[in-house]
Amino acid sequence: MNLENFFAMKSSMIQKYNVPGPRYTSYPTVPYWNEEAFLYQNWIDTLKKSFAESNSKEGGISLYIHLPFCESLCTFCGCNKRITKNHEVENPYIEAILKEWALYCEILTEKPMIKEIHLGGGTPTFFSSKNLEYLINGIFSKAGRADDYEFSFEGHPNNTTREHLQKLYDLGFRRVSFGVQDYSEKVQKAIHREQPFHNVAKVTFWAREIGYTSIGHDIIFGLPFQEIEDVVDTIEKTKSLQPDRLAFYSYAHVPWIKGNGQRGFKDEDIPKDEKKRMLYEIGKKLLFKNGYHEIGMDHFALKTDSLFESFKNGELHRNFMGYSSSKTQLMIGLGVSSISDSWYSFAQNVKKIEDYYQLLETNKLPIFRGHLLTNEDLIIRKHILNLMCQFETSWKDESIYFEEIPEILTQLKEMENDKLLIIKKDKIRVTEAGKPYVRNICMAFDLLLKRKAPATKLFSMTI
Repeated sequence: MNLENFFAMKSSMIQKYNVPGPRYTSYPTVPYWNEEAFLYQNWIDTLKKSFAESNSKEGGISLYIHLPFCESLCTFCGCNKRITKNHEVENPYIEAILKEWALYCEILTEKPMIKEIHLGGGTPTFFSSKNLEYLINGIFSKAGRADDYEFSFEGHPNNTTREHLQKLYDLGFRRVSFGVQDYSEKVQKAIHREQPFHNVAKVTFWAREIGYTSIGHDIIFGLPFQEIEDVVDTIEKTKSLQPDRLAFYSYAHVPWIKGNGQRGFKDEDIPKDEKKRMLYEIGKKLLFKNGYHEIGMDHFALKTDSLFESFKNGELHRNFMGYSSSKTQLMIGLGVSSISDSWYSFAQNVKKIEDYYQLLETNKLPIFRGHLLTNEDLIIRKHILNLMCQFETSWKDESIYFEEIPEILTQLKEMENDKLLIIKKDKIRVTEAGKPYVRNICMAFDLLLKRKAPATKLFSMTI
């Protein structure tokens, strides 16, 4: 693809639609939570309601466990983390998570069955394999496993050992994702994530030898100093390792939220607009050529991976952990900053470790804010999930029709004229050309965003 031809085809479209917008891991998005109306008891009530429904309908719940420690700061990262080389922090933190889990188990009416666990961070492999074993065994001392459980974790290629992989496999984990980002030494230096290809290859081969059924690599486009040849080289190296699934994320430059953590380079060092989009288009083309299929937004998978199967069968789900092939109604988040989702409400834990410990000492869940979803929220949430997971939505079922639909369709008419979607009597479908703009399409359904546009920067650019 020639750069000049790309500019000619895409420039005006990108300029039109490249605006700040949510990534829709939830609806309502966090900035639009009605925190003032939210009560701690709201979360407890909806937790119990959802748990009863989940046990009967879905056979289990999900757990997200946030492990925030990292030995060094990656300047592209927007996650909640604590930088330290002191590994004595491991035991107290795990004990706190198990205390939080015990508080949840006291609230629930019966022994929970766990269908999904994801260890995120931070760097989960900051923790020793022995301590991770202690954590998981502690969780299951008060819970059972659903028949079709799926456990996953994020591994740092520089510090994930074969012992980590073997121990977590023995505990039931079958999916692992490794943060690659980009193989260019210049880019890696800028984002403070220096890791040679050899390290990624080593942990990938280990995971495959041990028996992991889904190995993922996370790649980012739009990083500082990143050029077309860097993306091509990264995809070609990725091809040689043949991971089962890939996340090909857009770098979200949000220094107004994360402060100096994302200021290890200048704004002018970051690819923007047409150039940034070209990095994605070329990467996507190479992924297609190498047998990967587009799944939702920014994700790709081989036909043999469960993510492809769930997308093909209309069962793909999206939550605060991202895309999942295993849908559960109730997700409990453990650890600092974790967000829980009962479907009917959201609840977020405090972000500072010291506050987290202090609240747990009072035998209270360490929640500091949340949102109780209204009937309107629940309807809009279904439509946005449909668009993000299946690239279409319908209001043929009267239960998810709402009175603003005609107004939304009028707003989407221009996108239909641009051939980004197809509007029918009772549904819309995103076209192949419209997939890069799915966040923009979701924004048309986001009534809260339209009623009160943000006065300050809240979101990253959509393209």
